[in-house]
Amino acid sequence: MSAEDFGFPDLYRLRTPAEYKNVFSNPVKSTDRYFTVLAINSPLPHPRLGLAIAKKAIKKAVARNRIKRTVRESFRLQKQQIVNIDIVVLARGDAANADVQILRKSLERHWLKLVDRCDSCS
Repeated sequence: MSAEDFGFPDLYRLRTPAEYKNVFSNPVKSTDRYFTVLAINSPLPHPRLGLAIAKKAIKKAVARNRIKRTVRESFRLQKQQIVNIDIVVLARGDAANADVQILRKSLERHWLKLVDRCDSCS
C-alpha cells in the first residue's frame, strides 16, 4: 500500500447538504453507546464519509475534534473493506469521555455491520 491509499481526499467526503439529506432520507442504521451510524448504497465505486458531531451532544470543541479525527482515521484505515456506501456518523454523549481505543473498536464494528446490511439491501 502506498501513502495515498491512506489519504482522505475530497472524493471520499460527503460535501453538500443534498448528499447528507440523501443519507438521512432512508438509511440503514447502526447504533451503540458512542455512535449512531447511517448508511445507504451509493452509485459511486468508493465509499464516502460525512460527520455530524453536534454541539448539543458533545459540548467541548476539543472533544468534538478528537472524535472527528478518530472517525476519519478509522474510515481511512477501513475504506478498502467498505465498498460503495455513503456513511454519516453522529456522535452520542458518551463518546466525549471515551478512550480513543474504545471509539476505534466501536467504529470497526459499525463498519462491518453496515457493509453486511447494505449488501443485503441491494
